[in-house]
Formats: sequence, C-alpha cells, structure tokens
Amino acid sequence: MFETGLAIFLGLVFIFAKLRRRTMLRLLRYDMAIDVAVTILVLAVHWGTFSGVMAATFAGLLCSLGTSAAKKAFGYIEGHHYHPGLLRLEV
Repeated sequence: MFETGLAIFLGLVFIFAKLRRRTMLRLLRYDMAIDVAVTILVLAVHWGTFSGVMAATFAGLLCSLGTSAAKKAFGYIEGHHYHPGLLRLEV
C-alpha cells in the first residue's frame, strides 16, 4: 500500500514538473487547496478497500510534504509579485 501511495505521489510530481515555471509558482500559492483537492480525489478513486484508502492517505501526506517543500524551496507568485524561496527561479 505504501508503494501504491508513492506511485500516486510520483505521478503528481511528474505532472507538476511538466508545468511552466510561472504556472507552477502561481499554483504553489494555493498549496493547502492543492493538498486538500488531491487527498479528496485520491480517496474517492481508491475508496472501497483498506489498502486503497491507506494508499490514498499516504499519497495525500506525501503531496502535502511535497508542496510545502516546493513552496519553501522555490517560493510562489502572488498577483504580479514573486516571493522567492531558498532557490530563486527566473520567471
């Protein structure tokens, strides 16, 4: 079940990595909304078995850790202002 949660999370990471930098930084402003939406979506998809719910919960947890780490590392865009993180991206 942890492997399934990790696979779900890696799929989300690869989708997020394909976004343009500006789009990624704008989405990172709403990190809590992303975490809640992903967790609810994967719980709805994997509902029905204990292992499915545990995999979805683990994927939601990893998503929360990933968006928090990305926001601290890269920052976020609010309106037209870029709030840089530890690594400043050229946007």
